Amino acid sequence: MLPTSTDVLVVGAGPTGLATALTLARRGVEVTVLDRLAGPPTTSRAAVVHAYTLEVLDRIDAATPLIAQAVRTPRFTVRDRDRVLLSVPFHELPSRFPYALLVSQAVTEAVLTQKLAELGVQARRPCQLTGLTHAGAGMLAQVDGEAVRARFVVGADGLHSTVRQLAGIGFTGGTDEESFVLADVRVRSVLPRDEAALFLARSGPLIWAPLPDGVVRLVAAVKTAPAEPDAAYLQALLDERGPARRPDRLTEVLWGSRFRVHHRIADTFRTGPVLLAGDAGHVHSPAGGQGMNLGICDAVALGTALADVFDGGPETLLDDYTARQRPMAEDVMGFAAGLTRLAGVSPARRPARDVLLRLLGAVPPARRRIALRLSGLSHRERTPG
Repeated sequence: MLPTSTDVLVVGAGPTGLATALTLARRGVEVTVLDRLAGPPTTSRAAVVHAYTLEVLDRIDAATPLIAQAVRTPRFTVRDRDRVLLSVPFHELPSRFPYALLVSQAVTEAVLTQKLAELGVQARRPCQLTGLTHAGAGMLAQVDGEAVRARFVVGADGLHSTVRQLAGIGFTGGTDEESFVLADVRVRSVLPRDEAALFLARSGPLIWAPLPDGVVRLVAAVKTAPAEPDAAYLQALLDERGPARRPDRLTEVLWGSRFRVHHRIADTFRTGPVLLAGDAGHVHSPAGGQGMNLGICDAVALGTALADVFDGGPETLLDDYTARQRPMAEDVMGFAAGLTRLAGVSPARRPARDVLLRLLGAVPPARRRIALRLSGLSHRERTPG
């Protein structure tokens, strides 16, 4: 049975929704989490957690158990086949977490779910939100024919957010759609197993990222991604974009899928008692592994602002949330789009691109700025606490 009322109704039990709920529950706010799926997905999907996100997760006691189940990568490289164009040293980051963490999204969700369970909160599944209307100072949500009154509603329900649509919030951006293939595989490779790599190819970027247990995550922008990429398709991608002198040899496909993204952002992250976080508010290229990270940062910032309101703070704190996080999303979207464009430069411009990247990598201040940007630490000053 659903509760008839709750302080905060969080729609969506992915990393963003779970982190929002955990932030609230730790502050004693009554929170109800809904998800339309019968169970959490078991595939890995997003696979990198950056240093700043680990600092944010540490505030809600979720960093340590996640680190215990992940691969730490002290560097990130940008490559053109066998040439390293740029090496980004995460081990020099000014953080308690001087690395990127490579781990399945399913594990990230499991850690957050367990932390919530310790506080007596479980996601209600499967539950479908069908209506939202204003009711006094809050909202009345229709969920599978039942009415739930909430002081605030958080839309953490992804790209096709029902909350965003029911609240009438615009979702603007380009009409161009990018197609991506992603897969978890096992490969024989000479590439380091403590390093994530972005291969720049004329046909599009390829992300190569080691996960625990010898698994490698591949993500590639392609013209038309197959629904279930097979070994032959993925091997062809590696042959076309990966190492050339000693090419990777794929030995097993554990899982594969596809996804499409637009570059879009919500017109606002707040309208009255309705707030957005994560992909419900912004979607962009996966280059740089920024999507889930930004969603988790949204979540903890929003959960903190809501908890402060329940502790007697002014509701303008919620306006501060959207004023802070929306420009951050715009910045991340531009950065991810720029990484994607680097791969697609014409053959005539490629030598100049390669020289520029090598020069940037040879200048310590420039290299540091890139590391801060990729790790999310360049946004540290935007989020209080």
